[in-house]
Amino acid sequence: MTQFLFESTLLTVAGGVIGILLGAFFSFIASIILTKFAALDWQFSFPVQAAVIGFIISGSIGLIFGLYPAKKASELSPIEALRYE
Repeated sequence: MTQFLFESTLLTVAGGVIGILLGAFFSFIASIILTKFAALDWQFSFPVQAAVIGFIISGSIGLIFGLYPAKKASELSPIEALRYE
């Protein structure tokens, strides 16, 4: 069961990290575009607290929503599981 929980948590944390990185990148690009072309004084800021909260939430979601499938998968015999796949 631990392996399945680890996998679901790892996948959602990886998605959270990718989302945080893409969000920061596009925010940075938007600040450059708005500063140069729209003559606005738009400064890029990266709130680290929000990134940490997003990281924690994505890991929690993977853990919470991975519990039921992990429990079901751990109850299956590997031979029976492979027979149906």
